[in-house]
Amino acid sequence: MEKKRALRIFSILEKEYPAATSALYFNNPFELLIATILSAQCTDERVNKVTPGLFRKFKLPADFLSIPDEILEKEIFSTGFYKQKTKSIKNCCRVLVEKHDSRVPESFDELSRLPGVGRKTASVVAGNAFGIPAVAVDTHVLRITNLLGFIESRDPEKIEFKWKELLPEDKWVKISNLLILHGRKICIARRPQCADCVLNKLCPYPSSTKEEKM
Repeated sequence: MEKKRALRIFSILEKEYPAATSALYFNNPFELLIATILSAQCTDERVNKVTPGLFRKFKLPADFLSIPDEILEKEIFSTGFYKQKTKSIKNCCRVLVEKHDSRVPESFDELSRLPGVGRKTASVVAGNAFGIPAVAVDTHVLRITNLLGFIESRDPEKIEFKWKELLPEDKWVKISNLLILHGRKICIARRPQCADCVLNKLCPYPSSTKEEKM
C-alpha cells in the first residue's frame, strides 16, 4: 500500500508539474557541478544570477585553478559562504584535472568522492546531467517526505533510500525535482498551502486549512 500511495503521489505531481526539472541553469555536467556546489545554503534563483557571468569567464576546471582565490570569492560572493565554496570549487577542479582529464565523471561513486561533493550534489549531477537513476535530497524533499508520513527522519540518506525503496529507478530523478518544485510553490516551510495542494487527500499532515477544506 505504501508503494501504491507513493506511485499515486508521483503521478499527481507529474501531472501538476509536467516540465519539472533541475532549477539550476547549466549547459554541461561541469556547469551543473559548480552550480550545485554554489547552491549550498543558497537559493537556486540566486545561483542562477551568478553562474551565467561566471561561466562566460571560466569554462573549464583549469580556468578556475588559474585565478587567485580573491577573484573567485568576489565572483561568487552573493551566494554566501564564498570562502568555503571557493576552496571546494578549486579542490574539486584540481581533482578533475589531475584524475579525470578535466571531465566530470559519470559514476555516482566517483562523483561523491570529489572534494566538496556529497551525496546530494552527486545525485543532482548524476541524475540531471547524465540520466543516471539517483534521488537528490534537499530541504524540500526531506520535509515533504516526512509530512507525507513515509518516514520520520532528518537524515537525508535515509530519505534518499526510502524513495528508492518506494519507486522504480526510472522515477528517482524526477521525484526529487517534483518535490522540490512542490515545496517551493505549495508545500512551503512554515506556511504550507494545504487548501491548494493537489496531494491534500493523500497527505496525513494535520492542518486547520486542510480540515476546513475537507
